[in-house]
Amino acid sequence: MTRRDLPTYTLGELAGLLGARLVGDADRRVSGLATLKEAGPDQVAFLANRAYLKDLPETRAAAVLLHPQHGEACPAARLELDNPYLGYAALSRLLDPLVGREPAGVHASAVVDPSVNLGERVEVGANAVIEAGAALGDDVIVGSGSVVGADAVIGEGSRLHANVTVCHGVVIGERAILHSGCVIGGDGFGFAHDGARWHKIAQLGGVVLGNDVEVGSCSSIDRGALGDTLIGDDVKIDSQVQIAHNVQIGDHSALAGCVGIAGSTKVGRHCMLGGGVGLSGHLTICDGVQVTGMSLVTNSITEPGVYSSGTGAMKNVQWRKNAVRFKQLDDIAKRLSRLEKERDG
Repeated sequence: MTRRDLPTYTLGELAGLLGARLVGDADRRVSGLATLKEAGPDQVAFLANRAYLKDLPETRAAAVLLHPQHGEACPAARLELDNPYLGYAALSRLLDPLVGREPAGVHASAVVDPSVNLGERVEVGANAVIEAGAALGDDVIVGSGSVVGADAVIGEGSRLHANVTVCHGVVIGERAILHSGCVIGGDGFGFAHDGARWHKIAQLGGVVLGNDVEVGSCSSIDRGALGDTLIGDDVKIDSQVQIAHNVQIGDHSALAGCVGIAGSTKVGRHCMLGGGVGLSGHLTICDGVQVTGMSLVTNSITEPGVYSSGTGAMKNVQWRKNAVRFKQLDDIAKRLSRLEKERDG
C-alpha cells in the first residue's frame, strides 16, 4: 500500500474522535503514527511511558498524544489525554491502512460451496475454501488460503488472516481477529489405552468464540470431546497458545505467548496468564487471577490475586546449589519437626 493510500485526518478531527484537548493547528493533516524518535512531519507520535520522555524535545512529529502534565515540554502540536496509552490504541485503529478500504469480493480461485450463506461486503481471498453450510456475516474477511469448515459460523466484522483454519461446526462471534496459522476446532487430545496401544476418542463437541476475541498466529483451540470449548467475549490470546478440549475462558481474560491449558479447566473473567504459564486439567481459576510467566498451576485457585511458581534465572553455579538444597527440603522439614516436638515435650 502506497503512502497516499493511508487514511488521513486533520488534528481537529482526531481530537474530536479521541476526546482529546488539542493545542495546535486544527487544520494540520496527518496520515500516520510513529514513535517520538521516528515520526515525520505528517505523522502523530505518542508518549505513554515516562522512559521515552527524553525523546520528546527532539521529535519531528506533527503532533504528540500525551498526558497534560507533559504538555509544556512538547515542541509540536499536542493531543492531551489523561490516558494516552488508551488513546494510542484508538489512534492506531484510526490510522490502520486496512481501515476503510473497499472489500475485494470473492477471488476467482476461492472455492465457496453453493450452500454457503454470505453476508454483505464479504471478502474471500485467493485459494480460500468455504465448505457446505457455513455462514459468514456482513463485512467478514477470509484471507488467502484459509479454510472455513462445514456449518461453521463467522460473525459480522470478523477477519481471518491468511492460512487460518476454522473447523466444522465452530462458531465465531462478531469482530473476531484470527491470525495466520491458528486452528480453531481441531480435535482435542483424547485417547483410551488398552495396555498395548491407543484408541482414538472421537471429539464430538465444538468451539464457541465470543465477540471481540483475538487469537494469535499458530495458536490452537481444540474442539470439545462432547460439549463445547468456550471462549468468552473480549478474550485476547497471544501466539503459540494451546487450549485443550472443553476449556472455558471467561470474558476479558488475556493469555500471553506459549500458555498451555489442559482439558476441562475453567478460567474466570478478567484473568491474565503470563507467557509460558501451564494449567493442569480439570482446575477452576476464579475471576481476577494473574499468573506470572513460566508458572505451573496444578491446583484450583479460589481467591483473586497474583500467583507465581517459576523461579528467576541465576548463575548456573548458584542454581546447582539451590537444586541440591531443594532435594534436601523434605529431610530438613522432618528434622525440624522432630526438634520442635522435643522442645515442646
